[in-house]
Amino acid sequence: MPDHSRPQPDWQRFPTTHWSLVGRAAAAAAAGGARVPGAGGPVALGELVRIYLPALRAHLIGPLRIDEHKADDLLQGFLTDKVLEQNMIAAADPKRGKFRTFLLTALERFVIDAHRRESAQKRAPKGKMLDVEDFTQRAGRGGGESPSDAFDRAWAGEVLSEVVRRMRAECESTARPQLWGIFEARMLMPIIDGAEPPSHEALAERWKLASAAQSANTLTSAKRLFTRVFRAVVAEYAADDAEVDSEIRELWEIFSHPPA
Repeated sequence: MPDHSRPQPDWQRFPTTHWSLVGRAAAAAAAGGARVPGAGGPVALGELVRIYLPALRAHLIGPLRIDEHKADDLLQGFLTDKVLEQNMIAAADPKRGKFRTFLLTALERFVIDAHRRESAQKRAPKGKMLDVEDFTQRAGRGGGESPSDAFDRAWAGEVLSEVVRRMRAECESTARPQLWGIFEARMLMPIIDGAEPPSHEALAERWKLASAAQSANTLTSAKRLFTRVFRAVVAEYAADDAEVDSEIRELWEIFSHPPA
């Protein structure tokens, strides 16, 4: 779980618009990594990699059952062969679905191709890599847990981390530390650590509020702020309002179902 106790540097923050970032990254890859004047292409490409890499890695290590060293090698090959050399990102289109779905599908195909090449060169050993193609095919037929669940959970964690960072920063910049403190104690820590939420009486005393009712009202305001920031973060990478609504519903579904 990310550490929310300290502010993150600028390079660790979400970009302003993911699809515009995709366009700049594709231009950078097409130029062989050369800087595109005024576009920030190499920076955009690096930013995309930073944002999605943890979720892609979680997908390989989790449901595809690939060991960490092999997963790192596959990710390096995927980034080099598909993202940089073949400029795969240029084929992404918001009209055809979410960028992360596009990226995940491309990674799975890359892993299957890599496994086939290895199998053609030598007899495939029993174990982790042997399950990749069969696993993805079974998932496509429905039933059971989708192999993208680990990927979706990791991505949801990235989104939540960014929402929490921005919410805390806004509370601090507007001199409302009690808004963040009460939200963290009553909502965030019980989710992250399973902590027992303190009573509003205790929170009112901690934050020198007049009553437990004032603490409860502060929590209501904090929830509204969280909802607003949550929507703003999702809107930065969704293509339109309809996708924002759909994505928010999916993320809440992910949050409400812990991993098996």
